[in-house]
Amino acid sequence: MLNLNVEIDQNSGFCFGVVYAIEMAEDILQHDKLYCLGDIVHNDEEVKRLEAKGLTIIDHDELRNLRDVNVLIRAHGEPPSTYQIAIENNLTLIDASCPVVLKLQNRIKNSFDKDEHIFIYGKHGHAEVKGLQGQTNGEAVVFQDLSELDIHQLPRELTLYSQTTKSTDQFYKIKEELTAAGIQVNANDTICRQVSNRDRDLRNFAKQFDIIVFVSGTKSSNGKVLYTICKENNPNTYFVSNKDELDPTWFNSNDRVGICGATSTPMWLMEEIKNELHTY
Repeated sequence: MLNLNVEIDQNSGFCFGVVYAIEMAEDILQHDKLYCLGDIVHNDEEVKRLEAKGLTIIDHDELRNLRDVNVLIRAHGEPPSTYQIAIENNLTLIDASCPVVLKLQNRIKNSFDKDEHIFIYGKHGHAEVKGLQGQTNGEAVVFQDLSELDIHQLPRELTLYSQTTKSTDQFYKIKEELTAAGIQVNANDTICRQVSNRDRDLRNFAKQFDIIVFVSGTKSSNGKVLYTICKENNPNTYFVSNKDELDPTWFNSNDRVGICGATSTPMWLMEEIKNELHTY
C-alpha cells in the first residue's frame, strides 16, 4: 500500500449554473421524458449517469423533427432560432440557461441594436458562443486568439465581450494590445466570477501537494484552462476523465495528493477518484 494522503478541493465541482440545470433535469425525469439539446454538461461520466435516468441527448437537427415533447436548454444558453423552432413545433422548453449567460446575451443584443462592432473572445463552435453570436444574427466576430485578427483592418472603435469561461488575464491582455494599436475598445468583462475566482484558488491549491489529479471531461473548455493553471503551479499534475485513467506509477509512498476539477466536474466523480487512490 502507498498510504496516499488524498484531499479533494472543496472549491471544485459544478458551478451554480450547472447545478441548476441538472436539478431541473432530475426533477422532470422523475415523472416524464426529457430531451436535452446537447450534452447537459461537458462531462461524459455525468451525461452517462443522467442518460441512465432517461435523459435523451439530441442535436439541433434532431430538434427540428421533434413535436410536443419536453426539451431542456442547458446552462450554455441558445440563440433566438432555437426558441423559434420550439414555438413552431409545440415544444415545451425547460430553460436552464445560466443567469450569467442570459445577462451576457442581453448585453450583446443591446450592443447589436446600437450598431456597434461586436467582437467576442471565445471558442469557435462552443455552445455558449453560438448562443451569443445568435444575438447578432451571426454578425459578431468570434476569435480564440488575437493572431486570428488583422489588427490593421479592424474598425477604429469596437465593443469587446468574452465567453463567460475564458481567462480574465488573457481578456485584459487582448484589450491592452488592441488599445496599443490605436483602437478604441469598449471592453465588457463578462467572465463569470465563479470561474475566474477558481483560477486564483487553484493556484494556491496546486502548490500544497506532491501530486495533483485534475478531473475533467475532454470537451470542457473551462477544464482545459484550469488544468493548465494547475500544471503551471505544480508540474506533477495529471489529467483524467475517470478512475480507469489513473496510473499507480504516478505516485510514491505517502504522497500528498490533491484532487480538483472543472466547473463541469461532478463531486461524486472526484470522490470516486479519491476512493480508487486509497486502494493503492
